[in-house]
Amino acid sequence: MISVCMATYNGEKYIAEQIKSILIQLDESDELIIFDDCSSDETVKIIELFKDPRINLNINKRNLGVIKTFENAILQAKGDYIFLSDQDDIWMPNKVEISLLEFEKGFNLVISDAYILQNDMIMLSTFFEIRKSGPGILKNYFKNTFIGCCIAFDRTHLNKILPFPKSISMHDSWIGEIISIYGKVSFMSDRLIIYRRHEKNVTSLDRGDTISIIRKRYADLKCIVYRISKNRLFNYV
Repeated sequence: MISVCMATYNGEKYIAEQIKSILIQLDESDELIIFDDCSSDETVKIIELFKDPRINLNINKRNLGVIKTFENAILQAKGDYIFLSDQDDIWMPNKVEISLLEFEKGFNLVISDAYILQNDMIMLSTFFEIRKSGPGILKNYFKNTFIGCCIAFDRTHLNKILPFPKSISMHDSWIGEIISIYGKVSFMSDRLIIYRRHEKNVTSLDRGDTISIIRKRYADLKCIVYRISKNRLFNYV
C-alpha cells in the first residue's frame, strides 16, 4: 500500500493537475492524504470535486505551517511506502513504479531528480545539477538536497523521524538526515516530477545567506543529536 502525503495552502492554480498526475498511478487500496492549512482560496473546493475515495481530505482548524501540516499527514499514513507531494508540481507517469523498484533493492528512502519548470518553460538544468545533489550525511547537512516533493520512504525508521522537533528548519531535510543515519538512501538520476518554480514555493533552489544557513543547520544539528541520544536511551532501557 502507498500513502501520498500532501500539504496544501492557497494552491487553487495548480492543485487539480497535480492530483490528477498522482491518482492515475495509485491502486484502489492506496491513499492520498491531504491536509489543508486554512486556505482562503478555492483549493478545498477543487479537491472535493474529485470525489475519489482514495483522497482523505483534512482541514486544519488553524494555520499550523508546512512542517506541522506534513507531520499530521504522515501520522495518518497507513501505507508501507510514504510519498511526499507538494501542491503545485506534476508527477511523471512512472514515478511510483520506478520508486517501488528502488525500494525492492533494500533502500529506506529514495529521492529522484526533477525537471524544473519556470515561466512555463522547462529549464535545461535539473534539480540535481543545480544543487549538486548526492549521498552523504555531511554533504546534505551543509547543503541540503532532500527536497520533499522528490522523496519517498518506507516505515522502517518512522519512529525515529516522528514527532518532528519544533525547531527544525524543514521537514524534508530532517527526514533525509535521520534516514541517512539509520538506513539506506538512494539518489536516483531519473527525473520523476516536474517541479514548478514560482514566487509562492515553500522550497527554494537558492541557498540563502550564510548566517541564516548556519543558524538553521545548528538548530538541526541539536535536534539530530538529541533524537539519536533519546533513541539510544530508549533502546537501552
